[in-house]
Amino acid sequence: MPPVSVLIKPASGMCNMRCGYCFYCDEAAKRQQPSYGMMAPETLKQVIRKCVIPAEGSCTIAFQGGEPTLCGLPFFEQAVEYAEHFNRNRVPVHFALQTNGYGITEEWCRFFARNHFLVGISVDGIRETHDRWRRGKNGEATYGRVLQAVELLDQFQVEYNILTVVHRDTAERIREIYRDYRRRGWNWLQFIPCLDPLGEERGKQPWSLLPEAYGQFLMELFDEWQADYRKGRAPYIRQFDNWIGLAAGMTPESCEQKGECGLQLAVEADGSVYPCDFYVLDEWRLGNFNRDRLAQIRGRGEELGFCARSRSLPAECRECRWLSLCRGGCFRNRIETGTAMGKNYFCRAYSMFFERWAETIREIGRQAAKRAEKW
Repeated sequence: MPPVSVLIKPASGMCNMRCGYCFYCDEAAKRQQPSYGMMAPETLKQVIRKCVIPAEGSCTIAFQGGEPTLCGLPFFEQAVEYAEHFNRNRVPVHFALQTNGYGITEEWCRFFARNHFLVGISVDGIRETHDRWRRGKNGEATYGRVLQAVELLDQFQVEYNILTVVHRDTAERIREIYRDYRRRGWNWLQFIPCLDPLGEERGKQPWSLLPEAYGQFLMELFDEWQADYRKGRAPYIRQFDNWIGLAAGMTPESCEQKGECGLQLAVEADGSVYPCDFYVLDEWRLGNFNRDRLAQIRGRGEELGFCARSRSLPAECRECRWLSLCRGGCFRNRIETGTAMGKNYFCRAYSMFFERWAETIREIGRQAAKRAEKW
């Protein structure tokens, strides 16, 4: 059994905020049962037991939502205890949690620091772009409160990444956003393209990220980043790091840049398992940790062909000059054409970006490869 990684949604899609573009609200609404409530302690126990015991090398247990902190701190203290109890082979167990930051307190930060949680906290740029779509349950602005949460993470020396959704507003102001992040000393960044509703025509929502806007976003962000790179002070940006790794001959860790899906093992609050956070849908249910073993769940993923379907690319992609870097992108953004999957919705964005910056990416990749040889 290889290293095990699992993504747990302990509060299902429940949240203490109402983000206008929330892809999981859309996803949950397309299931027979939209919400599975709060995860029961026995379900948490079974998920962790069946992931930690067979793991070899390491085990990563991540929590996401909805908003996972709604389950309360005792729930996560119990999760840590279960992991310690069932870790018979003494493999490294890594914890992570993604939060909107709305409910983060000093008590939470002490817990994160004590148990070495890596926290992903959602910030959509500057005040104007963040508060446009990331509102509280009563429509209130949330930017100030999230900044307070980040300050607490710094105060208690909790490791964290800043997670920014790239929607229409953040794309248009990325230079301003990047410079604000740098001023705040945020050095671990992920920029996540906003998803349109499943099965609906793309580009029709007020937050929708259009291909040309995404292409311009990537070009401007990389321009800012590479200038800092040449000064020896560039932050980590996940997409860029993976593309540079590809150029250096390394295997990317992001499935978007791998060009094919992996079994992510996303777990809903009732213990049911799905192959990916973007496909927590009835038709992709792989089993349930309350009754199935990890090997059975993974086997079901293979039977359904979830990963295999992503390996097929149209001729237009296979012949594209940018395929070695693009790899077809995330499957969730591939366009259906009858019975087959076509090219990526953001194909135009990637073409714009690589046309401008591919040679610089390859140059930096060559430098990275030389440094790796010395090590």
